[in-house]
Amino acid sequence: MRSAYDVLLLDLDGTVYRGADPVPGAVEALTGGDDRLFYVTNNASRRPADVAAHLRDLGFSADESTVVTSSQSAARVLAERVPAGAAVLVVGTEALSEEITHVGLRPVRSADERPVAVVQGHSPDTGWPILAEATLAIRAGALWVATNVDSTLPTERGLVLGNGSMVAAVRSATGAEPVVAGKPAAPLLEHAIARSAAGRPLVVGDRLDTDIEGAVAVGADSLLVLTGVSTVAELLRAPARQRPTYVADSLSCLDVEAGALRVGAVGAWTATVDGRDLRLEAAGPVDPMAALRTVLPVAWANPDFERVVGVNDAARSSIEAWSAGA
Repeated sequence: MRSAYDVLLLDLDGTVYRGADPVPGAVEALTGGDDRLFYVTNNASRRPADVAAHLRDLGFSADESTVVTSSQSAARVLAERVPAGAAVLVVGTEALSEEITHVGLRPVRSADERPVAVVQGHSPDTGWPILAEATLAIRAGALWVATNVDSTLPTERGLVLGNGSMVAAVRSATGAEPVVAGKPAAPLLEHAIARSAAGRPLVVGDRLDTDIEGAVAVGADSLLVLTGVSTVAELLRAPARQRPTYVADSLSCLDVEAGALRVGAVGAWTATVDGRDLRLEAAGPVDPMAALRTVLPVAWANPDFERVVGVNDAARSSIEAWSAGA
């Protein structure tokens, strides 16, 4: 797969690491190849240099120039829409405030400063006081930009609430809808493609509703790895805007020929429709990912199916492995 693309645009949370820990096998998969790696994250809580340092501490090759964050994209969106030097109320970390300064705008923390815009990004310290300031500013007419709307955030302890959950609180209080800079909206990936000068990029991520939908939005091929948020059950029901080009259980697939990872019938596997059931059959050994790639087009073409049924032992074992996290 590596040779088929000139740049890998890699999501971070759930794809490369989970909080303070690397995803098992990710360091090995991304080390020693000729790939050009760019790390593209919806998380706006840290400076690109800090993200790069964290990646290096975990064993990955990275520097500030190869990290693209939603805070950078949100700042660019704002710079295109409000006058230079204008006040922007920041809901988020100092890293987000710095990106606002970098584009010639003035970060503030109070609606009394009469901000012309509000920018909202993830911070573990976000609380009622700053959300109240944002609500006041937006209700007074300020433009609202969200770095991302991920409802959850993967950590080493499991899923916790993400920036989208905080955005939902402000939406409820204002009745407004934010302009979104991060995935699945186009600005972040467009920024990453421009920064990397990619001619044929591959978007790699763990979420259908951000990484894969974002790739579809910018017309790029995508690889879903099942190491983070999205599950096989969700993938089987994915709408057209969230359907990946390739599916694999981990980043180790980067050493596999691309055609073998593409969604579609694989080898001796077959999938057919029988009423409301999808019947999966194998003439070879247990292979959960081959089984999944084979059944996906049939599932997508028959969205009202009720279940996937294994016709023989290899098929049944492969289906059981999906729910076991294979």
